Amino acid sequence: MKIVVSSDGRMTTDDAVFRCAIGRGGIRHDKHEGDGASPEGIWPVREIFYRSDRVPQVETTLPCRALKPGDLWCDDPADPWYNRLVEAPLGASHEALWREDRLYDLIAVLGYNDDPPVPGKGSAIFLHVARPDYAPTEGCAALALPNLVRVVGVLKPGDTLEFAHCGD
Repeated sequence: MKIVVSSDGRMTTDDAVFRCAIGRGGIRHDKHEGDGASPEGIWPVREIFYRSDRVPQVETTLPCRALKPGDLWCDDPADPWYNRLVEAPLGASHEALWREDRLYDLIAVLGYNDDPPVPGKGSAIFLHVARPDYAPTEGCAALALPNLVRVVGVLKPGDTLEFAHCGD
């Protein structure tokens, strides 16, 4: 399945269109760490993480694992673990994946800047749960939880997510 996230806040799949939040910096070709932009291009969907205390394990053929309270994502370009899943403690800048605000109750990790990571090019680009008002993300795509469960449930290895400007 190919998923297209457009700059007008829509996600289109093979059989549905959903309201979607994107990065506060819009969709940019020249993505870099901290700009709040979603990275223009086509990115493979790598794996699924979920909070087992809040979301039942979703049916998916992608690699899938339950998050733990110490799971972090390194966003420090100077750290050797940049743009990787790590465990606490970590002295470098990072994002906690075990959050109280429910945004990361279900996450699809996108293969952006990961093979290998280029320091400063951007990190932690996910498909995750949207805020109730669909406020912009820090560079990810976000859906309402029921829509995210639906999308994750049909993803398979080789599927991609494209961030594109309207009309592309």
